[in-house]
Amino acid sequence: MKKILGILSLSILTLSLFADEVSFRASAPAQVIVGKPFQLTYTVDHRSKDLRAPEMADFDILAGPYTSQSSSTSWVNGKRTSTFTQTYTYTLVASAAGTFTIQPATITVDKQQYTSNGLKIKVLPPDEEPASNAVNNSEGQQSTQTQQSGSNDNIFIRTIVSKHKVSEQECILLQYKLYFAGVDVTQFTNNTKLPEFKGFLKQELEQGEIQTQLEHYNGRNYQTAVLYQTLLYPQHSGDLQIDPASFEAVIRVQTQARVRSIFDDFFGSYTNVTRTLTAPAVKITAEALPKGKPAGFSGGVGQFSLKSSISATEIKQNEAITIKLDITGNGNMKLLKTPAIDFPEGFEEYDPKVTNNYKTTVNGMTGTKSIEYLFIPRAAGEYTIPAIKFSYYDTQEKTYKTLSSPEYTIKVARAAGADETAVVSNFVNKEDIRQLGTDIRYIYIGQMRTVQKPLILFGSLTYWMLLLVPLLIAIVLFIIFRRQIRENADMQRVRYKRANKVAQKRLKQAKQLLAQNQKEKFYEEIERAALLYLSDRLSIPTADLNKDNIKEILKQKSVNEDLINSVYQLLSDAEFARYAPAQSDSEMQNIYNQTANIINQLENQKL
Repeated sequence: MKKILGILSLSILTLSLFADEVSFRASAPAQVIVGKPFQLTYTVDHRSKDLRAPEMADFDILAGPYTSQSSSTSWVNGKRTSTFTQTYTYTLVASAAGTFTIQPATITVDKQQYTSNGLKIKVLPPDEEPASNAVNNSEGQQSTQTQQSGSNDNIFIRTIVSKHKVSEQECILLQYKLYFAGVDVTQFTNNTKLPEFKGFLKQELEQGEIQTQLEHYNGRNYQTAVLYQTLLYPQHSGDLQIDPASFEAVIRVQTQARVRSIFDDFFGSYTNVTRTLTAPAVKITAEALPKGKPAGFSGGVGQFSLKSSISATEIKQNEAITIKLDITGNGNMKLLKTPAIDFPEGFEEYDPKVTNNYKTTVNGMTGTKSIEYLFIPRAAGEYTIPAIKFSYYDTQEKTYKTLSSPEYTIKVARAAGADETAVVSNFVNKEDIRQLGTDIRYIYIGQMRTVQKPLILFGSLTYWMLLLVPLLIAIVLFIIFRRQIRENADMQRVRYKRANKVAQKRLKQAKQLLAQNQKEKFYEEIERAALLYLSDRLSIPTADLNKDNIKEILKQKSVNEDLINSVYQLLSDAEFARYAPAQSDSEMQNIYNQTANIINQLENQKL
């Protein structure tokens, strides 16, 4: 009994461990407008109860919570999968602008309490009233033509830079940002013209999927989207001009000249208007780096840190050592030069191995530049590797800084059997093998063998034949292939010529289905063979392919009346047999023979 209870307990524990984890989350718009309702939604993927929402003093609850449920079941590879979702929806409205937090909510699932995520919502102020009311037309109705066509106030692009005044080589984030309100932007065409960014080093940012969000700008709320963004590094000091950029947008507008009644809004038509939007030019002032650059300065601008390590400090003669240097930070990482090391005499050094591991974000280029210095001491003794210095200009503190690695003392022991001049065989300067004694040749005294001088072909008949025959063959092949291309271009003629071949192929397939006694597929193949054959021979589009059209076209082509009736009856019998409850083998054989016979008769007709 104890064993049974133990097994049951273990099974329950195992099931609980592998049970689906409960997902309970809250969602709402990241930006809302004062006075405009929005929805706060709590979603849980299990049956739940006792939802306890937090206090929302910064928002007014207009309605809710409304509860809804949905479930689905699917079978994949014989495996049953079920999903269940329960949703609680509140309708809220904000009464004041600002950034507010909605604390997590709690809910009960299977007698256990779960907590959702919290939310941070930015509330934007409402649109300001225009300075003057809109001008009414002669009939006392407000004109909406400007709004419908997408005025400059309704849709525009801003050129936004993170800084207008920077130091030379300091990173700038440039964005072209779309603002639109009251219009529907359907797409952007490929007619985008970006400036050349003269005087800058450009590093583009991955755009990804364009997403929109609300933004309050110049007293009005707009939907915004970043169309293009890049990092720019000024390459010299002075005033640098970023020329205008242009984007071509397709805007959906309502073709409605004036509103006469409330029904016009329902029946008004829409059209797409292509419009070119221009992002204005912008000027950047780049200040020259101050004087007094350190000796180890190589153009680094930003904020950096330095870390170094050495693989060993006690080795034997002719063994390799590696010093690794990591420069980490944010700045013009691509322009950092590799610091040099002044190795002691008698060290054999190799080109450093550089590994760049950095990424580009809206905050600039950040990451690590790793440098590995490989060298081999060739003589025994005690040596000091001098400190590696890296200097850069700090854009936050507006001053030069020098980072330094520690000095390394290396003890090199004499290798067994080696002397002070010992070297590794891989690095010996090798001299090419020389051939000696080649200045004297023995006189050959044997019998000489004569060789007949080859006949010159140039100008002979054979020469001209070899020249002209390939040319004639090429001309003949060109004529043949050109005729084939011209014939293949006539699709109607191609279909006409291949009709019998395709029909015979389908009849062969139908004969196999007949032998396998697959009645429904047999009649389907018979019907398809006849219809497609007639479609190709009579040039009837597939959409117009039916018995009546076929009969009418055959009459127009003066086909024998008996043959027309046979074709019509064949199509009717094949169509009926597909849905008949049963057909004998003899009837299937008869319809197969009838189909083959009719196709042979039509082949003899001039259609």
